[in-house]
Amino acid sequence: MPSNKNAMTRYQILDRLLSDRYHDYSMGELLEALNHQLEDMNLEWIGRRTLENDIAYIEREGPFMAEIERYFVLDFNKEKQKHVRKKCLRYANPRYSINKKEMTDDECYLLSEVFSLLGQFEGLPNLKALDRMRRSFHTRQHKPVISFMKNPLENSTLWGELFTAAAHQQVIELHYHTFAEPETDRSLNLHPYLLKEYNRRWFLIGAAEQDGKMLNFALDRIDKVVPLPSHRFVEYDGDLNERFEDIVGVTLYDDRPVEHILFWVSDSSKDYVMTKPIHESQKHYTGNRDSALREQYPTLSDGAFFSIDCIKNYELIRPLTSFGKDLIVLHSDGTVADDVRKRVCEMAEQYENVTK
Repeated sequence: MPSNKNAMTRYQILDRLLSDRYHDYSMGELLEALNHQLEDMNLEWIGRRTLENDIAYIEREGPFMAEIERYFVLDFNKEKQKHVRKKCLRYANPRYSINKKEMTDDECYLLSEVFSLLGQFEGLPNLKALDRMRRSFHTRQHKPVISFMKNPLENSTLWGELFTAAAHQQVIELHYHTFAEPETDRSLNLHPYLLKEYNRRWFLIGAAEQDGKMLNFALDRIDKVVPLPSHRFVEYDGDLNERFEDIVGVTLYDDRPVEHILFWVSDSSKDYVMTKPIHESQKHYTGNRDSALREQYPTLSDGAFFSIDCIKNYELIRPLTSFGKDLIVLHSDGTVADDVRKRVCEMAEQYENVTK
């Protein structure tokens, strides 16, 4: 075994990379992925010669004697905008690992419960295999204790395919359609980052491979997903969830500012709004602030005053108007108050036209 004290750490990282069936790693890409993980562990980077020695040790010289295959794939060169041949490495047996560890009874039970939970999500790949794995831990079948509202999809495996691609950081070729042109097939290469549920609809959040622009797609408008294992996945730089902190829903406009929005809610709806805030920034005004607002809006003697701070989008306007007369937007820094008022007036006009 090499004398380097970090050698075993590198073997563990290489073991995971060589087992990966969701990416095609060249020697250079193995080196880059390995060094990034070493850096995260505050360990020194290594050079190509050290990596070659580590692979030789795992394959021939050490106690592992792993069978490593070399194969070629077509890789997309973004700079040259063309496909090139790439030589890759991986374990010949996808189930091989240099690690063998028995699970405790508690770990088996916990994992079985996780399988039961995952089984509630239709569309996960290999559900039968998932159930076989659960039964292999010799724990009884439990009735679900957690239930989720589901939005049925025509392609029942789509959620699972996207979950797999995002979890394994795999570039995909996404085929989709719009509501305006349902018969027109559109496609692009996407780096999938996040599956986000909002209002009983699932959305895929990712970056376009061509220009890195962040996009979101409703799953009911996605027609087909094609994995692209030879394409290099680009991770999102930062915490993706932070992008959604200033919005309601999933539609984010980078060029729109955060607006401070003040609104009143009637007695019949205020408890609902208190316990199910419209946005995480929601504040309920009491005491002196409530008294000052009562003086400013003397016709609103009951109910409660609230405020939120978020970016305007369709998903924000919709809940603000959904309460009807029980919620009044009093002021906003931007155009939210005007947009809500306009929408309410248009609704009233439509009702008048229908009943004439």
